[in-house]
Amino acid sequence: MSQDTTGALSPTERDDLRRIAGIMVPASAEFGVPGADDPIIFADILKSLGRDLVAVRRALADLSTLAGGVFATLDDNRAEAVAEKFLAQETPSLTALGRCVVQCYYRDDRVMLSLGIEPRPPFPQGHMIEQGDWSLLDPVRARAQMWRVA
Repeated sequence: MSQDTTGALSPTERDDLRRIAGIMVPASAEFGVPGADDPIIFADILKSLGRDLVAVRRALADLSTLAGGVFATLDDNRAEAVAEKFLAQETPSLTALGRCVVQCYYRDDRVMLSLGIEPRPPFPQGHMIEQGDWSLLDPVRARAQMWRVA
């Protein structure tokens, strides 16, 4: 369960997060979906930072450093260039930021409907999954016992 972390970021950090989220997952008129900077999705992102708050703040500090100031106030061309450089980094803090953005984006009913998925919890109705190749589990089944018998 997520804890409410909506007030955990400064106004500047929130603005920067909203702008980078919108660049990471932009709105699509073609598919009729909002971007990750949509007010509903962004509110969910802020509420769901939880254990990733420190890492997200670190990522936003890195973004601010690359921007040479407040990322949210950059003109579109400069923001795109900074975002491209920022998103090319492979840091744990950027991974955490990406996870926060993407998990909330795909929780949005509008996004799920655009994918042809009924926006509902997976249980109690469950979701149908195509049968796969069960032989792929043979190497796991063939492993030696990894636990101690009580």
